[in-house]
Amino acid sequence: MNDKPKINDVILFDVFGESHDRFAFPANIHRVTSGNGGETFLIIGSEKTALYDCGMAYCGKATVANIKQKLAEQNRKQLDFVFLSHSHYDHIGALPYIRQAFPETCVYGGEKAQSVLQRPNARKLIQELGTSARDLFLPGSREEISVDGLGVDIVLHDGDAVSLGKEKIIALETKGHTDCSMSYAFEPARLLFASESTGMLEIGETVHTPFLKSYHDAVSSMEKCMAYQADYLCLPHFGLLPQDFNGQYWKLLADACAEKLAFIRDMHGKGLSEEEMLAHYVDKYWDVRMEEIQPKDAFLINSKAIIKAFLKAV
Repeated sequence: MNDKPKINDVILFDVFGESHDRFAFPANIHRVTSGNGGETFLIIGSEKTALYDCGMAYCGKATVANIKQKLAEQNRKQLDFVFLSHSHYDHIGALPYIRQAFPETCVYGGEKAQSVLQRPNARKLIQELGTSARDLFLPGSREEISVDGLGVDIVLHDGDAVSLGKEKIIALETKGHTDCSMSYAFEPARLLFASESTGMLEIGETVHTPFLKSYHDAVSSMEKCMAYQADYLCLPHFGLLPQDFNGQYWKLLADACAEKLAFIRDMHGKGLSEEEMLAHYVDKYWDVRMEEIQPKDAFLINSKAIIKAFLKAV
């Protein structure tokens, strides 16, 4: 099997140096993330306000406090919209707390996300993973993880736009990570909030390819996002890339896709079972520092799905 990547060879969060601020957004966009896990960004339009993703449930109350503080600084009171990238617990966990604080907010997301969040088993898994995250990041806490209020009010399809006044948010369906994954283009800044279907920077490998549902859909999503030619590219769990790195990122993603496909094809050719493949995959890609982002239980669930998705493309 391939050697595990060396830590000195990988892209870490500070790879671009102290001169690059990955949260220095153009326009009136602010990071309101609290705790570890998914990022949350508040977008202040000329007339309306919007939130991109919600982060984890265990820090939902702190996220609400951050949102309220930033709104007050901008002389705003209302959160008008929430845009969900997909239906995973680390991106939507805090939604119940946000709905409670801003009951008039309207939640947008993909069609599949709307149906997924109506399923009792999906809500149960979201609660279980949210509880694991609470135990990891807030040891000793016994506060119950709420799933009341999880849901999508209005479904967005490819090309749909929502006005914030002089600005608008355009939906791009980008399947691959999940069937409900959405990217969002913020105009006129030409800023793209990319979904995990178009990769991530992550400890343990240069560019992570978290394609849980379909390798081929993810490649199509990558091509769609490349064609948008964003001036600013915001990656999930990271933030903004330096503008002069955007083109290089897409090349690194394509290379990572080819590398992982070859890795899984090699294991498949040797007749390994999926459980054996998982053991080798974890040995190659897991790094304990990744627990700063997600519990290992979630990594294992995702890894099993990634192997299955890539096997369909072998």
